[in-house]
Amino acid sequence: MKTILVVDDSSAIRMAIRRVIEALGFAVAEAADGQRALDYIKTHGTPDAILLDIDMPVMDGLTCLKALRQDRTLDQARVVICTTHNSVEKIQQALASGANEYIMKPFDTEIIKAKLEMVDML
Repeated sequence: MKTILVVDDSSAIRMAIRRVIEALGFAVAEAADGQRALDYIKTHGTPDAILLDIDMPVMDGLTCLKALRQDRTLDQARVVICTTHNSVEKIQQALASGANEYIMKPFDTEIIKAKLEMVDML
């Protein structure tokens, strides 16, 4: 079973995404910030995909994404940014930092499913 790591400081958002992803047949792991995501990956290995918020305490999503892309063993991880930011500048910054796709909150099942298809997870 493929695993998706959901990284968001909101437990409610993580739970909502978890329900959608599990219904699509994936295992789900969670982290509350970018540092915990990196710690999870060091302990459990690289998940098949990562849904990553931008604004989080401790380590924000873009810093986490840059750390992933700088590590040769992790640089191929599929990363979908999932955030409330809607400015073209922020989207471009995320994509330039190595994000594979971008989801705007609020989201629904169809949006998540479509983005996972776009990164070859479905």
